[in-house]
Amino acid sequence: MSQTPTLNKPTRRDFIVLTANTMVGMGAAAMVWPLVDSLSPSADVLALSSTEVDISSVPEGQAITVMWRGKPVFIRHRTAAEIKAAREAPLAGMIDPQKDEDRVKKGKEQWLIAVGVCTHLGCVPVGYAGDYNGWFCPCHGSQYDTSGRIRKGPAPKNLLVPEYQFTSDNVIRIG
Repeated sequence: MSQTPTLNKPTRRDFIVLTANTMVGMGAAAMVWPLVDSLSPSADVLALSSTEVDISSVPEGQAITVMWRGKPVFIRHRTAAEIKAAREAPLAGMIDPQKDEDRVKKGKEQWLIAVGVCTHLGCVPVGYAGDYNGWFCPCHGSQYDTSGRIRKGPAPKNLLVPEYQFTSDNVIRIG
């Protein structure tokens, strides 16, 4: 009389339980996936999150304005004299002291990229105006220098420098 061990041998019941659990898991994943997928940004939102700008046509001493995330962004090709003035400005008297070197990319100091929204009330400042030849907000008199730092007026902060990088010598990706 020999008895065969049945403990390690899979039974039909084990197969049915394993199959049922697999189907429940796949059903739960199929129900959760649309919810998780709906949380990711749409293609039009991703397209607006960054923009690339060709700066090869901006001569030294000129600036262009591009739109990014619904806001104007100033891209200014600074002259050597503007860079020198921005670097030599005393930080002690500034409202929001920040070095010029911290506002530009190393090796590309001639390019200043700043969000063109006054930090006081959200106006758009006028370029190449004011006492510092930077930007002047005519609404309440805020004046920014050639590095976008607030030098005079009620604005509490410098013009915001957005996240950007040079993808080549002539192309900037903002955002």
